[in-house]
Amino acid sequence: MTAFLGVERSLTDRQWRARAADDRVAMALAQRFDLPDVVCRALVGRGIGIDDCESYLDPTLRRLLPDPSHLKDMDAAVARLVRAIRSGESVAVFGDYDVDGATSSALLARFFAAIGARLVVYIPDRMKEGYGPNAPALLKLKAEGVAVAITVDCGITAHAPLTAAREAGLDVVVIDHHVGEPALPPAVAVVDPNRLDESSPHRQLAAVGVAFLLAVGINRALRAAGWYTTARPEPDLKALLDLVALGTVADVVPLTGVNRALVRQGLEVMARRANPGLAALAEVAGIKQAPDAYHLGFVLGPRVNAGGRVGEAGLGARLLGTDDPAEARAIAQKLDQFNRERQDIERQVLEDAIARVEAAGGPGPIVHVAAEAWHPGVIGIVASRLKDRYGRPALVTAIGADGVGKGSGRSVAGVDLGTAVIAARQAGLLVNGGGHVMAAGYTVARDCVERFGAFMRERIGGPDGAPPRALVEIDGSLQPSGATIGLATALAKLEPYGAGNPRPVFALPDLRVTHASVVGNGHVRCTVMGTGGARMQAIAFCCAETPLGRALLAPNGTPMHLAGTVKLDTWQGQERVQFTIEDGARAGG
Repeated sequence: MTAFLGVERSLTDRQWRARAADDRVAMALAQRFDLPDVVCRALVGRGIGIDDCESYLDPTLRRLLPDPSHLKDMDAAVARLVRAIRSGESVAVFGDYDVDGATSSALLARFFAAIGARLVVYIPDRMKEGYGPNAPALLKLKAEGVAVAITVDCGITAHAPLTAAREAGLDVVVIDHHVGEPALPPAVAVVDPNRLDESSPHRQLAAVGVAFLLAVGINRALRAAGWYTTARPEPDLKALLDLVALGTVADVVPLTGVNRALVRQGLEVMARRANPGLAALAEVAGIKQAPDAYHLGFVLGPRVNAGGRVGEAGLGARLLGTDDPAEARAIAQKLDQFNRERQDIERQVLEDAIARVEAAGGPGPIVHVAAEAWHPGVIGIVASRLKDRYGRPALVTAIGADGVGKGSGRSVAGVDLGTAVIAARQAGLLVNGGGHVMAAGYTVARDCVERFGAFMRERIGGPDGAPPRALVEIDGSLQPSGATIGLATALAKLEPYGAGNPRPVFALPDLRVTHASVVGNGHVRCTVMGTGGARMQAIAFCCAETPLGRALLAPNGTPMHLAGTVKLDTWQGQERVQFTIEDGARAGG
């Protein structure tokens, strides 16, 4: 395909392509829904046609939430848990230590409390226990009187621990969303939209979305059984959607279909700040306005994650599950401190990882780095940073003193990383491993690290060993005079943005940078002027020391093409348009 504006290799080493869209359908959308042409072209580029545009612009749970029973084993899971609730058996939730696991655990804890049932929450320690269910923890829960354990955001590949649990008489219900294998672990029920034998169209659900469907199913069964009375009223499940929104966005699953409705409705619930933990976390993070998907993914999510990464693994679930404002404030402040510590550790590991990649002559089909001095709590974030920097799937491994490496990977569009990691485990190269399309985790012995890297390079690389070419998909072209408040307001109707529903990217051709300066932590703020003389303010984040940042800061005023996003920004009560630069290229270069 022809490169947009002729940009074959941008300043971030990417090719620009026009996002495929049928202009006739875009014109029909513009006429029917009274939206700007460029907005309608962005809609069509996301696969939105006339028949589904209304549900996309107004995603409601009434229209999009599926019947929980459509998922395999959901009815079995509901039946076992309803029996436990009605007979007073003790139930435990075993959650992962990331945001998806914390929100799933807190959601079920709040739901069980609301229906008058017993539930304990167990979050494993990342450093001591690693990812997923482990036999000692499950057996301990059994010894403490737990009859049923619900694993959330984990369990789909935990064959040995769940076998031990079954032999000890502990019933297990698996609630997960990671890619499974043909053989399922032994459990009362395995509910996972990404089971290989699952026909659900809702494979994009995060674990917290599956947990919400479980709560819907249990609630429906309890209602039918006459569980609710005047003294024990039926809970408002919509009040849990703030947790669903946070876990869904933070886990970077596609914001399409039902996920879009869950996040849109969840943001409305979150704006009311009824959850003391979320309210306290928003306060320490300095969020004063109604939160959007950006706040969930880049402000609140990292703080919830910080406990599992460098602090106390269970803090996130405790924060989101408490109704005590004082406890919420104390935990939120502790998580904020852990997050600052995490940032310092991450910065050191990232610098070392980049140095190793460059010393090896740069990345190949994948970025694969390993070291013994790295903190395993930050490797997922570092993998994400390396993926962004090099435009390739990234795998980062922290090798412990015991010779066992804990690894994390992040992928790019077109590369199913979870399936590749499972294949490496099946080939005997990993102790454990799994994930989904865009992210994966694994455990690897020190003497298998290089063989694992070679396996992944061969599997992911193309016929010539090269990685998939990194692209910037352009939704349309603008001049500064066209980046108006009206356009930004219309684009807001396409929110929430995130994985699977990216914020539209527009190209501004033949601009001149009239002023530029470095602000904050390496951000470049600049004024740009179009061919008609109109000017606008723009900012490029964390790029001052990159080719893009240096080009923006160059004093010669060479014409440039810029690619970026348009959004409405409110500052001190005044609305303005903010253009965020994501890429650039020298015009005619």
